[in-house]
Amino acid sequence: MALNAFIIILAYLIGSIPSGLIVGKVFYGKDIREHGSGNLGGTNTFRTLGVKAGMAVSIADVLKGTLAASLPMLLHANDIHPLLVGIFAVIGHMYPIFAGFRGGKAVATSGGVLLAYVPVLFLVMLIFFFISLYTTKYVSLSSILTGIGAFIYSLFTQDLPLILVVAVLATFVIYRHRANIQRIRNKTEPKIKWL
Repeated sequence: MALNAFIIILAYLIGSIPSGLIVGKVFYGKDIREHGSGNLGGTNTFRTLGVKAGMAVSIADVLKGTLAASLPMLLHANDIHPLLVGIFAVIGHMYPIFAGFRGGKAVATSGGVLLAYVPVLFLVMLIFFFISLYTTKYVSLSSILTGIGAFIYSLFTQDLPLILVVAVLATFVIYRHRANIQRIRNKTEPKIKWL
């Protein structure tokens, strides 16, 4: 039990590492929370700091989820499910203790959790995301659709923990994009121009 509690806390702390804040302040002298949407995730980093920074933050956010979900295997804790651990990393990403509990929107870190557990689903999600992004030009809508698509995919796996956790992660993603959904309805949500 003590090891499991340690793993859960560690997963939250890993998820709490504010990649966007670190990259922005260390390499660009900017706090990205004061620019664009004010969000710490990859999308706002792309908009605020450019492609290199956006890619770096997105990859770092994915790897946070992957590392956290790998903790049970790395620490030989076979009685705690990696997906459950991954959820705590995503919560850390959304509400990071190291950044005033103002974090990202759960997309990349959720993907990282799934990368650790079922890499094929991560690859399918990645392809689906970029097809959706190419079609709609909305990062937020593509993120939501990818979350829903991942849940539908999970239903065919007959893996109950995967189905439940993907449902939770997709709910996180949709909830964190509430304002974006409203802007899409109002036709004020910015579209990408590079794809």
